Amino acid sequence: MNPQPSYYAVIFTTKRTAGDHGYSAMAERMMELASRQPGFLGVDHAREEIGITVSYWESLDAIASWKAHPEHVLARELGRKTWYSHYSLRICKVEREYDFKRM
Repeated sequence: MNPQPSYYAVIFTTKRTAGDHGYSAMAERMMELASRQPGFLGVDHAREEIGITVSYWESLDAIASWKAHPEHVLARELGRKTWYSHYSLRICKVEREYDFKRM
């Protein structure tokens, strides 16, 4: 993921309930759909006790369009009913980016 600033990051932090209950299949479907949305730039994940997904977008309009996607609406409803005991979502504008890579 290397878009040039400025762009937006949606930080989705979750605490899951026990069991899969279709979560893995839906998460895969959401990544497939999001990656085809206009304005989608990429995604990073980290999952252990707390899940963190950061998706990157060209604009607030692109984020709003993704939020309104019918399958994403359904996934949010299922998340609240079944998959998450807690989640938070933050939308940030990325103004600067730094990187380090050991060779």
